[in-house]
Amino acid sequence: MTAHRFRAALVAAGLACTALALAACGSETSASNAAAGGKNAATATSAADFGGMDALVAAAKKEGTLNAIALPPDWANYGAVIAAFEKKYGIKVQDENPDGASQDEINAITSRKGQRRAPDVVDLGNSFALSAASQGILAPYKVATWDDIPAAQKDPGGLRYDDYGGYVSIGCDAKAVKECPTTFADLLKPQYKGQVALNGDPTKSGSAFGGVFAAALASGGSLDDIQPGLDFFHKLKANGNYNPVESTPATVEKGETPISIDWDYLNAGYAREFAAKGLQWKVAVPSDGQYAQYYSQAINKYAPHPAAARLWEEFLYSAEGQNLWLQGFSRPAEMPAMAQKGTVDQAAAAKLPPVTGTPAFPTSAQVDAAQKAVLAGWAKAVS
Repeated sequence: MTAHRFRAALVAAGLACTALALAACGSETSASNAAAGGKNAATATSAADFGGMDALVAAAKKEGTLNAIALPPDWANYGAVIAAFEKKYGIKVQDENPDGASQDEINAITSRKGQRRAPDVVDLGNSFALSAASQGILAPYKVATWDDIPAAQKDPGGLRYDDYGGYVSIGCDAKAVKECPTTFADLLKPQYKGQVALNGDPTKSGSAFGGVFAAALASGGSLDDIQPGLDFFHKLKANGNYNPVESTPATVEKGETPISIDWDYLNAGYAREFAAKGLQWKVAVPSDGQYAQYYSQAINKYAPHPAAARLWEEFLYSAEGQNLWLQGFSRPAEMPAMAQKGTVDQAAAAKLPPVTGTPAFPTSAQVDAAQKAVLAGWAKAVS
């Protein structure tokens, strides 16, 4: 991918609104909240609550724009997802700062309340979605296929809901690395000096956070104890194997990050992308640290385009949207229900990276505790 949704970069500040402009931003948001039949899109908790899908589509088209943030086109096939949404509804998706991190998305919501450039929707690492929900900045909304999302993967009130996920994996440039590692234990070997990178900073990035959790499971830790993961990266840093360069497709092509700990759907996407460039990228889901996690969708409570925001979620959780994610090597949340209905893209499902055993899925409480431990201990671990 050309940009990483691990998003360690800060959100670009942009031009600040003046006092007059802020008033204009607020008035535009208020105007866009008005909808057909006197219903308010900003408070609609479902399409039915707004008067049905036809009314929601009409209101969203009238708004004409959706403000997204931190969605690289080659992260879980988001480029195709955005293009399909725009073509289907004629609504322009403004995707700001595709290199941003989950925390940057939350910062954009809190710092731009009442502004027309605020994000309408966010796609957050699970731990960050839980944090956003606790801050009261998300709008409750249940898509038409709400019952197809597993109960454990959604907030019962509709504040956030898992969208797609995958396993932590190890990607490797087989031409630059004589023997590609397939386990976390391998990564500690002296032959990988200066080669092992993460997809971002785990205090900001869901994918890097997952990498630390997987390392914990591979090092005697558990879903209740991520400290061994921090210890693992301390060892990796101490023996010179840890590479602090943020892994991206660009750094891989330049040979700067020949080994990358990342989600399997991203590494699988790289393998397809790099093949045409003569680069042989191998992907392995480590047997000693099988950790799986989903990202979560949510709507900004103060979205400047509230109807478009809700229509976006309806599209993502339709069979079309879910299969587009599947085509990007990720595992959509509704995949089990779609399998029962016969709506899964079987060809795309067959191309998912192979995994043996049972993945470890943390609870919300476990994610919250692990995130606090990483925030407190990451800098020391790699210092």
